[in-house]
Amino acid sequence: MSTDKIPNLPVTQRAWRAVKRGKPSESLVLQTDVAVPPLSPGEVLVKVQAAALNPVGWKLMSSVPNVLARRPLTPEHDLAGVVMDANGTEFSAGDEVIGYIPVSLQSKTGQGALSEYTKLPAANLILKPSNISAIEACGLPVAGQTAYQALIGIGKLQAGQSVFINGGSSTVGMNAIYIAKALGAKVVTSASSRNEEFCRNAGADEFLDYTKRPLHEHLVENPPSPKFDIIFDAVALVDPALYKHSNAYMKPKGIFISTGPWPDLKSWGGSTGVSNMFSLVGEIMKPSFLCGVNAKWTMVSVTHSPQDLAKLRDLMAEGKLKVAVDSVYGFEDVLSAYDRIMTSRATGKVVVKVDGSL
Repeated sequence: MSTDKIPNLPVTQRAWRAVKRGKPSESLVLQTDVAVPPLSPGEVLVKVQAAALNPVGWKLMSSVPNVLARRPLTPEHDLAGVVMDANGTEFSAGDEVIGYIPVSLQSKTGQGALSEYTKLPAANLILKPSNISAIEACGLPVAGQTAYQALIGIGKLQAGQSVFINGGSSTVGMNAIYIAKALGAKVVTSASSRNEEFCRNAGADEFLDYTKRPLHEHLVENPPSPKFDIIFDAVALVDPALYKHSNAYMKPKGIFISTGPWPDLKSWGGSTGVSNMFSLVGEIMKPSFLCGVNAKWTMVSVTHSPQDLAKLRDLMAEGKLKVAVDSVYGFEDVLSAYDRIMTSRATGKVVVKVDGSL
């Protein structure tokens, strides 16, 4: 369509709102009279078709006080939808798009993906490939950019190098496998045995079952040749063992990249999690001449990059990256969707179909 705005837009909408701190069943309320937001210059109004849940969503909901989170607000960050009001930007009404609402933007505007309509800057939108469904596309921004920025932005991964991805069946880990293979790297990954085929189908060259024995023990006894250039911990390990013993299986100038450590809210009340955290910090700070780890430890924190998101979109369009979908829930069934992602057993994205006609 060539119009800037689709006529007869509604004034109000349905939206899930986080109204207080707590787990989703305590925090979330489905409201039916939420105002469709007015636009400022540079912003676009999108009708949300599908939204993907991310662990950061329920973790922030459960842990951050109201005054810091600026509740009430609409949760979640990843979406796919249709432009309803392009508002003078480079988009047109009717464009199918992928959108990303960072935590900072959500806190400022109160907007999120779990609403029928949302606004976001044009810079936070890219056109969706016509050969990718909204259900798949909505899961790309957070997990895809995290993996891309870890491997390419921080790790400077190159063709022919070797990378170990801890947690290959996680959404970030799965994206990392696809990205590394598209670049021409060798990929070794870990997950439970039930997800081995899942990881290998994404391109993993070798697979380790972390349930059989600790990963560091296997790697010390069976070091790769050549050693890893990068270890990417995609599951936010607090246990320091994989990093602590990595001199045996990672190159001296290698880099250990982690998505964490992020507190496990179920276990951090006890002494084990706290002890592991202090132990990890101690290993990171110990110099190599005192038998410390040679490789650098660093943490990836996703930053929205239109260029990175566009590259990921192109990999999807070419079939070199696939967003695995674990399950799809209706808009009214958001609490069940959160129950699923909070099990930490989802293989792929947990998606909410916001538009029931999709």
